[in-house]
Amino acid sequence: MDALFGRVAEASRRPALYTAGGIPDTFEGRFESLALHMFLVLRRLRELPPPAGDLSQELIDACFAYLELGFRNGGVSDIAVPKRMKKIGQMFYGRVQAYEAAFAAPEAEVLVESLRRNASREGAVALAAYLREAQIELGALDAEALLRKEALFPVFETQEAVHDA
Repeated sequence: MDALFGRVAEASRRPALYTAGGIPDTFEGRFESLALHMFLVLRRLRELPPPAGDLSQELIDACFAYLELGFRNGGVSDIAVPKRMKKIGQMFYGRVQAYEAAFAAPEAEVLVESLRRNASREGAVALAAYLREAQIELGALDAEALLRKEALFPVFETQEAVHDA
């Protein structure tokens, strides 16, 4: 599971998400990108038959262990870490709910607006297209393929990058 989380985290740190996608290159921005990528994988795992549900919890555990280590390495005191983790947990699950509702909405603009509120004002349209493409690609994977595939997410491209190519 650590390897799967590593691939998710790596995808969430792709420079194009921050440069062309407009996600701020800050702790908060990196958290938003990680939450987006985690959401997509967790959504796919939820669609798959057992034991995918158990894998979801293991992936969440790996993610939160990573975030906690980041706080500790960043100098957050042992006393403050649990408070920060509680806040991060609330933010993470809030994002998952918001993105789930946005994906379920019949209007594509709902996802764009959700992304504008949470991740990127300038790049929300391109990010929405990227997330929809990633959802389609992840939808073709079973649990075994999800655990093994190296490149889980498509390359992030803005419309300008596509037209310049």
